[in-house]
Amino acid sequence: MKKSALVLFGLATLVVSPLSVADINDDLQNICTIVKNDDKAELRKKVKQVQDDYNLRLGDYYDGISCGGQSLIRYSMENNAAEVGTFMIKKMSKNDLQKVEKDGMALQQWAEANGHITTAIGQELISRIS
Repeated sequence: MKKSALVLFGLATLVVSPLSVADINDDLQNICTIVKNDDKAELRKKVKQVQDDYNLRLGDYYDGISCGGQSLIRYSMENNAAEVGTFMIKKMSKNDLQKVEKDGMALQQWAEANGHITTAIGQELISRIS
């Protein structure tokens, strides 16, 4: 009887796991629009919802999101979305902010190369990682 219960629990876990991934993808579906619109209040709600529902912090899923081929903070810099850009920088760890991204450049290097380091987001980034 105990073995049957364990097998059923194991199968239930396998069935639930893919649904959880689909759910988080659904929950994060419009995050690029939120960033582009510089809607800090909506982004704050979205980040809190994911944290409450999936026990994930922004740094846990940040790498898996691409907006127009860019990471969320790069996308915020390109769209002059200072409110959400600085919010994300404050929510992420220094290590996450210093990671090399897909193009081989860390966020600070990319911001310097693309003229974004002097913006509010760029200045927040420098103060956070220094």
